[in-house]
Amino acid sequence: MTSQPVIKALSSAGVDSRRKIAEAIKAGSVTVNGKPVENFNHPVDSIKDEIIYKGKPVGVERNKKVYLIINKPKGVVSTTQDRNAEKTIMELIPEKYKNYHLYPVGRLDKDSTGLLLMTNDGDLTYQVTHPRFEHEKEYLVKLSEKLDPQAIAELKRGIDLEEGKTSPVVIRTVSSSPFNYSIVIHEGRKRQIRRMFAHLGYIVLELKRIRIGGLKIGDLPEGSARELTVRELKSLLTG
Repeated sequence: MTSQPVIKALSSAGVDSRRKIAEAIKAGSVTVNGKPVENFNHPVDSIKDEIIYKGKPVGVERNKKVYLIINKPKGVVSTTQDRNAEKTIMELIPEKYKNYHLYPVGRLDKDSTGLLLMTNDGDLTYQVTHPRFEHEKEYLVKLSEKLDPQAIAELKRGIDLEEGKTSPVVIRTVSSSPFNYSIVIHEGRKRQIRRMFAHLGYIVLELKRIRIGGLKIGDLPEGSARELTVRELKSLLTG
């Protein structure tokens, strides 16, 4: 979207009459990206810029689809609201995206880290999470001890959990400190990987998701977020 004068953007948003908006600008009650604006023609982009009018954020164009990748740290709950959580994933979303009603596509438990996708696109959420599309999810795992051949064979056949047998997984050893295994699954059951290894008598000490379909966490710093590129979005749907 092209930029437009701040007075026009506020008027179009219906926050007040043009006269009152002009008075608010003169009084320093309008800020753009945290800085007061004095010029009625100060250029703003109502999607990218954070516009505050008399202490309240101005509504953005909510039809825009947003796709964020977040590298979730340990201790963060991947839900939009949780009264008992010290920190939710919403606190990692950059301020300029907070009016887009983003939600996580799938979850990572509190003690797990890595790739979490946030969007307001219901169609994409369905395609990524529904089992029929079989999107791969790759994790790095640190186990309490080395897997024996029988355990590896059972994982490749599927593990009998309470709600049924899991699909076969792909597992290999890695030397990516502190992790010692990579595991690829197609499902998304609650705490699935931890439960599979617990069933076999192993404890998961560290768990990090590094890939969903063709989307990879790459070198995104822990706790950071960014928008997906067009190529990444396509790879997510086709990978």
